[in-house]
Amino acid sequence: MAKPKKRGSNHQRGAGGQPRNVQPFSDEDASIETMSHCSGFSDPASFTEDGPEVDEEATQEDLEYKLKGFIDLTLDKSAKTRQAALESLKSAFSSKILYEFIMERRMTLTDSIERCIKKGKSDEQCAAAGLACLLCVQMGSGIESEEIFKALGPVLKKIVCDGTASIQARQACATCLGICCFIVTDDITELYSTMECLENIFMKAYQRDRDTNGVSSTHNTVLHVSALLAWTLLLTICPMNEVKKKIEMHLNKLPSLLSCDDLNMRIAAGETLALLFELARETDADFFYEDMDLLTEKLRALATDGNKHRAKVDKRKQRSVFRDVLRAVEERDFPTEMVKFGPERMYIDCWVKKQTYETFKEILGSGMQYHLQSNDFLRNVFELGPPVMLDAATLKTMKISRFERHLYNSAAFKARTKARSKCRDKRADVGEFF
Repeated sequence: MAKPKKRGSNHQRGAGGQPRNVQPFSDEDASIETMSHCSGFSDPASFTEDGPEVDEEATQEDLEYKLKGFIDLTLDKSAKTRQAALESLKSAFSSKILYEFIMERRMTLTDSIERCIKKGKSDEQCAAAGLACLLCVQMGSGIESEEIFKALGPVLKKIVCDGTASIQARQACATCLGICCFIVTDDITELYSTMECLENIFMKAYQRDRDTNGVSSTHNTVLHVSALLAWTLLLTICPMNEVKKKIEMHLNKLPSLLSCDDLNMRIAAGETLALLFELARETDADFFYEDMDLLTEKLRALATDGNKHRAKVDKRKQRSVFRDVLRAVEERDFPTEMVKFGPERMYIDCWVKKQTYETFKEILGSGMQYHLQSNDFLRNVFELGPPVMLDAATLKTMKISRFERHLYNSAAFKARTKARSKCRDKRADVGEFF
C-alpha cells in the first residue's frame, strides 16, 4: 500500500519525530453528526425548539474530513498515534451510521486493522479488534462483511491461539471473532471452525478446575470468559442438530465452572447454562437432565450466597443473576425486560435474545440505542422491522416541556425519600446480616 501524503506535516509532528497530537473524536462531534445523519430517528428528549439551523452538508464534510485524517493516522509510525486514531474511529462508528463513507474505504480500513493486530502491542491490538467489530456492525451481513471477515478471521484466530500474545489482546480478538462470525453467517463451515477455535480456549477451564478442585483462578480466566461468551453467541445461530451435539458435549461440564473463584466466570457459566437449557427444551419438550437436583442446589447456593470474604457489590450482582438462572433451569421462566430507544420499545423475553443484546451493547456502549433505531442489521437481528421515520413536527409533539419534567422529577424525588425513610426506620436496629 502506498504511503499517504503527509500534508501539513510541519505542524502535525514536532522536531525529533514526536508523535502527532491527535484531536480525538469528541462527544460534541457525535451529537452534532447524529442530528445531521438521523434527524428522523432522534430521541425526543434531544429535540430543541429554538435551536439554530444546522448545515447538514457542511457538518457531513467536516466529519468525513476528520475521519479521513484518522484513517491516515492508523498507518503512522508512532504506536500512540495509531492507537488514538483507532479509538477515535471507534467512537465515530459506535455513535452514528456511516455506511456510505465506510463502503468506499472498507478495504483501506481492513488493511489498517490487520496491520495493527499483526504488528501492534496489546493496547493497539485491542483497539483494532474493537474497530473490526464496529466495522462489521456498520456494514451488516452482506458480501462486504464477508470480505472483511475473510481477511481478518485468520489473523484473529492466530492471536487467540497464540500463547505468547497478551491476555488482553487474545481476549479482544476472541470477542471480535465471535461477533464478526455472527454477522457473517452464510458459510456454515466457517461458523463451525470458529466455534471450535473458541471451544479449544474455554475448555481449558474445565481441565484447570479438575486439576484444582474447582477453586482456583488464573490470569487466563478473562480469556476463557470471553471465549465462552463468544461461543455462546454463535451457538444461538447454529442449526438444531449442531445445537444438540454441543449441549451433549458441554451441559455436564459447565457446572464445574460455577465453583470458580472469579465472579465473571461464574456468571458467564450460569448464563450459558440457562441458555443451553432454553435451547434444549426448544428442541425437545421432554428434555430431562439427570443431575438436576445437584445443579439446582449449586445455583440456589449462588443465588443466596452470603460469604463474608466476597465484596457486597459482587454478592448483589451474583445473587441477582443466579436468581434468574435458577428460575430458568428449575421453572422454565425468564424475567422479561424492556429496552427503550427513542419512541420505540423492545422486549427481551428469552436468554437467546438477552445474550445477543448484551453482546452488542458491550461493543456499542452508549451508541446502542442509536443503532437500534437506525441500523438495519441490528433491527433485523431483533426483528424490529424498518426504521421508524419521525419528522420534526412529530418529535415536537412528543417532547415533554422543561416545567413538566421538573414537576415529575420533584414528585419522584419526594416519593423515593418517603420510601427510603420508612425502610431506614424498619431496619435501624437490624444490623448487618449479609
